Amino acid sequence: MSFERKNLAYIVRKTDNKQDELLHILSKVPGTAIVYARSRKRTKEAAEMLNKAGISANFYHAGLSNEAKDLRQKQWQTGEFRVMVATNAFGMGIDKADVRLVVHIDLPDSPEAYFQEAGRAGRDGEKAYAVILYSKSDKATLQKRISDTFPEKEYIKQIYEHLNYYYQMAMGDGLGRMYDFNLEQFCRNFKHFPIPADGALKILSQAGYIEYTDEQDNASRLIFTVGREDLYKFREMGAEMEALIQAILRSYTGIFTDYAYIHEDSMAIRLNITRLQVYEMLVLLSKRRIIDYIPHKKTPYIIYKRERVELHHLHIPKEVYEVRKERYVTRINAMLEYVTSDNACRSRMLLRYFGEKNEHNCGQCDVCLQKTNSGLRQFEFDELSSRILVLLEGKSMTPAEIVSKLNIEPEKVSIVIQYLLDEGKLNINDGMINY
Repeated sequence: MSFERKNLAYIVRKTDNKQDELLHILSKVPGTAIVYARSRKRTKEAAEMLNKAGISANFYHAGLSNEAKDLRQKQWQTGEFRVMVATNAFGMGIDKADVRLVVHIDLPDSPEAYFQEAGRAGRDGEKAYAVILYSKSDKATLQKRISDTFPEKEYIKQIYEHLNYYYQMAMGDGLGRMYDFNLEQFCRNFKHFPIPADGALKILSQAGYIEYTDEQDNASRLIFTVGREDLYKFREMGAEMEALIQAILRSYTGIFTDYAYIHEDSMAIRLNITRLQVYEMLVLLSKRRIIDYIPHKKTPYIIYKRERVELHHLHIPKEVYEVRKERYVTRINAMLEYVTSDNACRSRMLLRYFGEKNEHNCGQCDVCLQKTNSGLRQFEFDELSSRILVLLEGKSMTPAEIVSKLNIEPEKVSIVIQYLLDEGKLNINDGMINY
């Protein structure tokens, strides 16, 4: 299928007062809306601002409990409030077709992210709008994400060393160790800023030294660390424990060779005990080194995937750092080009980025609808000038002949011809116009 969304108008609004502009847009475009913001704090602040202005809104981000997220999504989908202000955590599985407006008050990292989030508007095929609110400071903010996401390699090594100090990890030790991780406390202890520290930890994870999860809703998982034939040695742990082990073995395959995602609730129902009892027994099995159990949690954790190495042996491959950084920079620059361009159809820019050629302007984005120096709308001028130039390829015509061939209002044709003459794109000799 084509990437083109003919019912979706892409708009960039340049403003130094995003709050007022957001209120203005929401007052002009009726219907359900999504407002995307970069940070959790910003989603809450924006939702509170909208409610004070009389626009019903709520906020959504990954830090909310599953119950709160489910409730807010359901309330929004049933129309209990109009606007969902959210981070990019909101989106997967949204099936609300009548979203009329998606507004980004912060710039996404890439056209891919923007296209996906903006595309949640107008899935019913009716007219919808995707708007970015852009201020001059956004450019510096977006460019700073490059150094935050890909800090210098020496800084990454420093983070690795401090992580080892944080857990008092001895040289050569660590393989398979798992720890809860508090980024804020870590940064306070070692005087780091959280955002680049987070970027460095993710690169160390990509390089295979650690596994780092930054507060995700991770299902529980476990792996047996003893062989199947050794399990009989632990029967003295009691009938309930024996029943739990057998339930795990019957429910999950490959559990001796790889981690399996498990559900304590279903095991509790099957064994007619509480979820807490299942959890406590799994923790006990983990302490006895029978299993490695990673409980369901929303707090971040660190798992050492390799033993601690000397800093001069720490290697960050080109594919992990330089190649990924280059791609990231390309996406950032494409996003900046999209919001700063004033002379290219927004839809065509997005289509071109995704490798899809489109010979016509959308006629509904802010660029297409702005007036050119000729006095015509941009899309009208572009389409008419293109048709005139095609007509004149290899031949000369009088203005009257051009008008008759195009079957368009003579005034508009005259305006474009005169503009192209003034710009030196056309020539006129003895009343004949040529290209």
